[in-house]
Amino acid sequence: MGYDREKIQAEIKEVLAYYKSTWKKDWKKAREIITKAYHDYPNDYWVMHYYMCNIGGDMADNDSTVLLEHKDEFLSICNKIIDGCTEESLRLNAWNMRAKICYAEGKTEEAMEIYRSKFTNWYHTLGQKSEQLFAKNTSEYYYWVQKNMYELAEFAGDKLGKVVFFDARLSIQDKVKKALKYGEWFLTAAKETNEAFFAIVAHSFLGRMNNDLIYRGGTDADTISIMNKYLVATQRLTELSLKNTVLFEVTTACHDTDNLLQWTVDRLLNTKHCRMEELLNNPEYAKILNKYNSK
Repeated sequence: MGYDREKIQAEIKEVLAYYKSTWKKDWKKAREIITKAYHDYPNDYWVMHYYMCNIGGDMADNDSTVLLEHKDEFLSICNKIIDGCTEESLRLNAWNMRAKICYAEGKTEEAMEIYRSKFTNWYHTLGQKSEQLFAKNTSEYYYWVQKNMYELAEFAGDKLGKVVFFDARLSIQDKVKKALKYGEWFLTAAKETNEAFFAIVAHSFLGRMNNDLIYRGGTDADTISIMNKYLVATQRLTELSLKNTVLFEVTTACHDTDNLLQWTVDRLLNTKHCRMEELLNNPEYAKILNKYNSK
């Protein structure tokens, strides 16, 4: 039989969609899916990318030992993508993996030089340049400035969560207290102003705190208190997104769902991650999740 490019591409699209729908719920199963895909379609750039990210540990907190164990394989993949692929996002991710391998080898300055030479700064992004393309009294400009604000709010909330959680001066209990206080501030501001900006920051900030408490030493009680507030923020953001087309577009693109609250609850209820499965055995934790479960 001859090579059927369209058939192969359809198969790859299907298997990658299956992988992406699986990896947040079941890491083990997702690894099986992408490893088989790499075996079956070793020359597809997107398959190479997802395989390398899965084995290497995605975008952050990469295990240097794993990166060095797979150094030759990963550098080979990076070279194929950089030399042969025309999609800039994949090429940049390949450069990113090269930098991570440099760092794992103790070559921090070489890693930083890759970022300085290959990556742009905050002010030269797609969003910023698209906003600046249009005159400020146009509908196109107003669309982009809203979209950028919402995306940056998501980003800033996540960064604030990391600043709080990784502050070495604070105990876990102090971090939880600060997170609850900040979360309440943002939610109050969202309610009083009806501005989605504050709801996005609350959702992103509390989501980051919830995630790090789960995986970095938070007790059940710590996690439950933050998760409850996180779901309040998720519900508020979901409600606002149904009334705001730009916000809906941003939340849908960011989280790959048109119902953020239900998607979040489903993910937490159906997870295969060890610590989160443990939490599901806590009646108070399960009770809060079921409170927001519309199914």
